[in-house]
Amino acid sequence: MLREGLHYLAGHQGMRRLAATNPVARKLASRFVAGETLAEALGAIQQTNRLGMRASLDHLGENVTSREEAAEAADGYCQAFDAIAANSLDANISCKLTHLGLDLGVDVAEELTRTVAEAAARNGNFLRLDMEGSAYTERTVSMTKSIFDATRSVGTVIQAYLYRSADDIRDLNGRGIRVRLVKGAYLEPASVAYPNKADVDASYRRLADALLADGTFPAFATHDIALIEYVKDRARSLGRGPEDFEFQMLYGVRRDLQRRLRAEGYGMRLYIPYGTQWYPYLMRRLAERPANLLFIMGNVAREAGTARRSGTG
Repeated sequence: MLREGLHYLAGHQGMRRLAATNPVARKLASRFVAGETLAEALGAIQQTNRLGMRASLDHLGENVTSREEAAEAADGYCQAFDAIAANSLDANISCKLTHLGLDLGVDVAEELTRTVAEAAARNGNFLRLDMEGSAYTERTVSMTKSIFDATRSVGTVIQAYLYRSADDIRDLNGRGIRVRLVKGAYLEPASVAYPNKADVDASYRRLADALLADGTFPAFATHDIALIEYVKDRARSLGRGPEDFEFQMLYGVRRDLQRRLRAEGYGMRLYIPYGTQWYPYLMRRLAERPANLLFIMGNVAREAGTARRSGTG
């Protein structure tokens, strides 16, 4: 019920407006979001690179309602690719197609996404098309294939909880398209997605097998230690070295595990979001693991108490 409530709050416009000016909400968001500006995000990437880890930059935003908003988002992504190159950073970019106008029509989104993908190619970089709710899955996979054929500079994300994912990975592997494998963060009906965690985990393992056997530099995005160990063991059994794939984790989550895997020689890429539209992202992160809410609120309370005692609050 808590997960369902957090997903509901993610789309609640009134709560979004309230959160934007609430210091506690902004403190919660700072755990997972690098800042509101590109400059802040670039600073977070620099810190990440200094730790020997790569980054995937995400300018938060989704479900834009005008072509002007979508074009502005596309221009921002192109500028970000230029800034990554200018600062010699080890980072690519992830984006949601609804941020680039998918709700306005496939033609709008494909035109703008192709522009961003061309900026990626021009800078010798890579654009990851994030996966959203199941209503967008088919269009996202189709657009990934179309733009890959034109630019060779895009990949996408596949969600283990969707029944269709094995067929999608088989198709994408055959085309040489890079895949990030995730469990899935949206609230989906049992008609399209596995409702039980055990089934999602089993699907993740099967899909990881397929990616390690036939994928092109797959990325395994999870904080689940059991799944991480499974990927490591399976890679060894297939003769895949650490240079053949990477793990990905969220900015601000399991920093200890991030550093441990990097110390073991595995590639680690942090998903670093930034921007003013942080509220829906925060709610989905909390819904994925509601224990994060108690953990972060505990940290906020402790820091507030320290500030009061020191007279700096």
